[in-house]
Amino acid sequence: MSKGKFGKFGGAYVPDVLKSSLTKVEAAYERYINDPEFIKDLGILYAQYAGRPSVLYYARNMTADLGGAKIYLKREDLNHTGSHKINNVLGQALLAKKMGMKRLIAETGAGQHGVATATAATLLGMECDVYMGKEDMARQALNVYRMELHGAKVHSVTSGTATLSDAVDAAIEAWCASDEDTYYLLGSAVGPHPFPIMVRDFQAIIGREIKAQIREVEGRLPDSVIACVGGGSNAIGSFYEFVKDESVELIGCEAAGRGVNTDEHAAAITKGRPGTFHGMESYFVQDENGLSPVYSISAGLDYPGVGPEHAHLYDIGRAKYVPVTDDEAVVAFEYLARMEGIIPAIESAHAIAYAMKYAPTLGKDKIIVITVSGRGDKDVAAMARYRGMKMYE
Repeated sequence: MSKGKFGKFGGAYVPDVLKSSLTKVEAAYERYINDPEFIKDLGILYAQYAGRPSVLYYARNMTADLGGAKIYLKREDLNHTGSHKINNVLGQALLAKKMGMKRLIAETGAGQHGVATATAATLLGMECDVYMGKEDMARQALNVYRMELHGAKVHSVTSGTATLSDAVDAAIEAWCASDEDTYYLLGSAVGPHPFPIMVRDFQAIIGREIKAQIREVEGRLPDSVIACVGGGSNAIGSFYEFVKDESVELIGCEAAGRGVNTDEHAAAITKGRPGTFHGMESYFVQDENGLSPVYSISAGLDYPGVGPEHAHLYDIGRAKYVPVTDDEAVVAFEYLARMEGIIPAIESAHAIAYAMKYAPTLGKDKIIVITVSGRGDKDVAAMARYRGMKMYE
């Protein structure tokens, strides 16, 4: 892989005004990622603040009910702030602090990255500005308040579809106009180099823990690792440790919305094609006029592209990516709650939904690990409304 590239994907296609900022971030990352003091400090934050390692849970009831492969859940929902986002945020926020930055800027869709960034900013004594689409602010009002509770300023983005893609645009624009003391803490494995590599490396702790934990309880590697994919940070974090283990199947679950044969989905690999956007070359949902508007019931998967490393893994046939509709995800959301007493984020429910179809086709000697990337507290009211209940937050 050439610098910042995954095969033909990745890169840093940015205006000159951003190049010097990216160069500074890259230099700082390369300096600190192998620095013993940085590694020690981050390890302490993971263990004592985030609550790592997260649990690998045997889903006994789900396994028995589906009647096929043995199913384990990687419980990233048990992390502090309720999702995998804290892994990357603590890493980048600590890096920003080492660089002497005073302020963090972030984008967010479902709000979990924004909450994690606001939390880390408070912890490290930094200011925080979060950019969030107006549509997503309505869908995730609870997370907006959580960010504000930590002292962050949440900016409503009204351009475009007023969702995650537009929030990224606004955050990048704010970074371009910011002073030297501001760091853009990107939340997914997307964007210009070095962000996809940094986010992957900070999230790779998920896969390292899965490998160690499954070996401890089963004495071998899993047959499949399944995770939801929007930009793809929890999935690349789950997959990366297993890329060289050819016996382990890697499955990413994309948001099919109301169906991939409609115009209302966000399945960038399933229905997209290569292009360049947000400083990277990857797969994007496009039409003859360029990027297409995308839709998902999940604010966290409502993004028109996918991280460049996922694009590369798909192109070389190392990982497969499957579409999951809103309806399937909602059924899975309810299923896991009733079967295991675990309410997953609607994003994670996309992965649960595919496993519900896939596990019964496998023998009982097979092992599946599903990354539950977040908890579903933020989604309960929306799911109730989806089912026709009158719900007031």
